[in-house]
Amino acid sequence: MNGLVVFIAFVTAWVGSVLVLGELPWFRDVSLAQRLRGHVRSGATAPRRSGVLSVESLRDLAAPLATSVGARLARTLGLNDDIETTLRRIGSQDDAASFRLRQFAFAGAAFGATATLTTLLGPPVAIMVSAPLAAAALAYLVTEQRLAHRSAEIQRRIRLELPIVIEQLGMLLGAGHSLAGAVARVGERGQGVTSRGFRSAARRMRHGVDELAALQEFAAQAEVAALDRLVGVLAMNREATDLGALISNEARLVRREVHRDLIETLDRRGQTVWIPVTVATLLPGVVFMAVPFVDAMKQLTGT
Repeated sequence: MNGLVVFIAFVTAWVGSVLVLGELPWFRDVSLAQRLRGHVRSGATAPRRSGVLSVESLRDLAAPLATSVGARLARTLGLNDDIETTLRRIGSQDDAASFRLRQFAFAGAAFGATATLTTLLGPPVAIMVSAPLAAAALAYLVTEQRLAHRSAEIQRRIRLELPIVIEQLGMLLGAGHSLAGAVARVGERGQGVTSRGFRSAARRMRHGVDELAALQEFAAQAEVAALDRLVGVLAMNREATDLGALISNEARLVRREVHRDLIETLDRRGQTVWIPVTVATLLPGVVFMAVPFVDAMKQLTGT
């Protein structure tokens, strides 16, 4: 076991040293075009060509594998959301490959730290083998859970903000604004998550995307049922004669849904309060029942 640990440590140190030295200009062979690129105006934004043994080449090699394995593990855990859509929903600048690589790096660091600790402590072989695997799985799940929690929080905020945003849209459309103008106005005036999504949709409209297509992109990214219904109502902007009434009805419906969710949340919290009360009530009863039971067992056994 000690020989295996020394071999793994040697291979890890060798690979890390090669990657670190590969980033130093005096260690790797730099071509003449790469040396002159910084002195050419047109080459300032040209992509950097990395060597065979470098961080960029390792990332290009590991990114597809990490993305594929991460997607499979997410489906195994019951998370069927597209990682790209989830990252765009929370406003992250990372892509799926960068997130998966960082996730596996975090899990690998937890595996290495736990393996080193178990090697120094010298526990039984079963613990020495299972503890690093459990630590890596826990680190992976923590990263995945944090992403899912942030995504759920964004969706919750959209549901809470939608009634006010829908009423503002109804007032602007009733005042004679076009759909694109109303969406842009709501996006400029608001500071919430929904307003930020409307600003993105308005930006897409200014780039030539159809109004309905831009709103459908925002709804597909958010994955909120109330927002999908709102986009369906706004799709009738060119056919309906009284769109303001339809929007007002949708605002009342969304407000009732938010109110119902709030009542359910309060009920669950009220039920949670009774759990420690129930436990505190049952424990003394169990103790009082155990005393005569133990006394009766002693009389039966004669001890």
